[in-house]
Amino acid sequence: MERQIHGMVEKKTSEDERICFPGKMGAPLFGWPWDNLGSYKYLLYGPFIAKLLNSRIWEDTHKDDSWCLHVLIICALRGLVHQLWSSYHHMLFLNRNRRVSQSGIDFKQIDREWNWDNFIILQAFVATMAYFSFPSLANLPMWNTKGIICCLILHVVLSEPLYYWIHRILHTQYLYKHYHWLHHASKVTHPFTAGHATFLEHLILSAIVVVPTLGTTLIGYGSISMFYSYVLIFDFLRCLGHSNVEIIPHRLFETFPFLRYLIYTPTYHSLHHMNMGTNLCLFMPLYDALGKTVNNRSWDLHKEISSAASKNGRAPDFVFLAHVVDVMQAMHVPFLFRSFSSMPFTTALFLFPMWPFTFLVMLVMWAKSKTFLITFFNLRGRLYQTWTVPRFGFQFFLPFAMEGINKQIEEAIIKADRIGVKVLSLAALNKNEGLNGGGTLYVNKHPNLRVRVVHGNTLTAAVILNEIPRDVEEVFLAGATSKLGRAIALYLAGRRVRVLMLTQSTERFMSIQKEAPLDCQKFLVHVTKYQSAKHCKTWIIGRWTTPFDQNWAPPGTHFHQFVVPPIISFRGDCTYGKLAAMKLPEDVEGLGSCEYRLGRGIVHACHAGGVVHLLEGWTHNEVGAIDVDQIDVVWKAALKHGFKPL
Repeated sequence: MERQIHGMVEKKTSEDERICFPGKMGAPLFGWPWDNLGSYKYLLYGPFIAKLLNSRIWEDTHKDDSWCLHVLIICALRGLVHQLWSSYHHMLFLNRNRRVSQSGIDFKQIDREWNWDNFIILQAFVATMAYFSFPSLANLPMWNTKGIICCLILHVVLSEPLYYWIHRILHTQYLYKHYHWLHHASKVTHPFTAGHATFLEHLILSAIVVVPTLGTTLIGYGSISMFYSYVLIFDFLRCLGHSNVEIIPHRLFETFPFLRYLIYTPTYHSLHHMNMGTNLCLFMPLYDALGKTVNNRSWDLHKEISSAASKNGRAPDFVFLAHVVDVMQAMHVPFLFRSFSSMPFTTALFLFPMWPFTFLVMLVMWAKSKTFLITFFNLRGRLYQTWTVPRFGFQFFLPFAMEGINKQIEEAIIKADRIGVKVLSLAALNKNEGLNGGGTLYVNKHPNLRVRVVHGNTLTAAVILNEIPRDVEEVFLAGATSKLGRAIALYLAGRRVRVLMLTQSTERFMSIQKEAPLDCQKFLVHVTKYQSAKHCKTWIIGRWTTPFDQNWAPPGTHFHQFVVPPIISFRGDCTYGKLAAMKLPEDVEGLGSCEYRLGRGIVHACHAGGVVHLLEGWTHNEVGAIDVDQIDVVWKAALKHGFKPL
């Protein structure tokens, strides 16, 4: 397999070739001592906290606790540096034209790098050992200018060449096969990739970090600010090189050519992951130049990527126009917490402290906002993106907000048409009937659109209908006069299934009933109360149903649903289906985030419907009422392309 990096082709070995080396897991110092602790590894910070509290509360002297306090603060700041870089890395709406590799980060890489912060714990203990080994560390001043200069000199003349030669050794056959392959197993560089390595490698890296700081202190020029500055700048530059987003302009190197040998760039380091025998330096390409290991493409590729930042990148073939559900769900995005967004959304305790800030951001977005790109993946050489209308679920039900929402959706469609998107699919509330007639408003207003607008409800109906057992004789349908409700009712009537259609409008019921063939109309039954379904065990919910209303369902009822947000699972003696969804084909690449509460590699049926529309090459707009005759056609097309029902 191959992937494109701005015109260059990187050959990728298979996953088995990349990570399955005999004896690798049994190599000495390969794994971390706390591998089996999971999240409990953070309890290893406990002794630092205990020592700090003990010294503050019960002891008269604070001699040792200040060091523990500094260690804890530095560890927190190091984590923050990596997290901020990760957030920027995933802000595709800001940096999509600056990306070195156009591939996305998949779930396998996220899981592999899950414990990227192990090295922070390790270096906390290394720092503590140094403190007790060298008493002079206990009396450091806050600032020493000579110390900063001395530390920088020691880094350049000791740490940089030391790292360079050790890195070259790690790429020898034995050490790479047993250790260094793990770092290179990450297909796309990411700030967390910087910390992803074996225990042995980070022991070596810890020594490289210690050399300038401890050396400066032993000379007599050490200071607290020197330790903070060096460690945080070290992490900052490591994240910079692994960020996969080129932020250093090529004009800087053209104006000051010598700088290209003093500081590396994300492009420069990415070439090391493509051609591992080149670009081996820590931060300074000078040592690659001296060792004759500079990749010949380094400066040309950097200029190419940097120059492309001001140009429009490749247009996606498909766009899914999503929306935010609520304030909590707004935090389920890759640019906040990559690991959290890679799992199905749940309301977690750590989200609550961030709720007020997120709410303020919501108000700003409400006042003035545009759609933004949040995720992308590749399928059979096609680029798929998710754009988000920054409107929260409740706003779609405010009459005075409808005009603004429609304007934002319309702007997104026009933008997609302008840049060459082939299909744009609307998420649940973005195609609300009362808002825009299921997308009809935009198609009628702009009849010359080249982009196909798709609500995807045909596949949603197909998914729901194929969940219903073939031997069912009667169903209860709430939300019966909606687009989906109408299509489901007519389809089931055609299968000779009795449909209890809950609606208060006799006129709308009669209108739908007349659409059914004459011999099928008797299977559509008008009901106005939930009590009418007290003997029916198959409920299809397309409108909000309260726990009180659910009480009318008999024990053993299964609730199929297409209502957003989903109804509350109130009945313990009943079962509840999730929103209609499908599993993406196996050949999807670069997908690393979950769609709301759905599992990995699963998308809502309306999302999948848009993808199928593109893969089939259909040229019609799928808006407005659902064509019942197309339900089976779309279902078969989805299965043909590798989509799977849950």
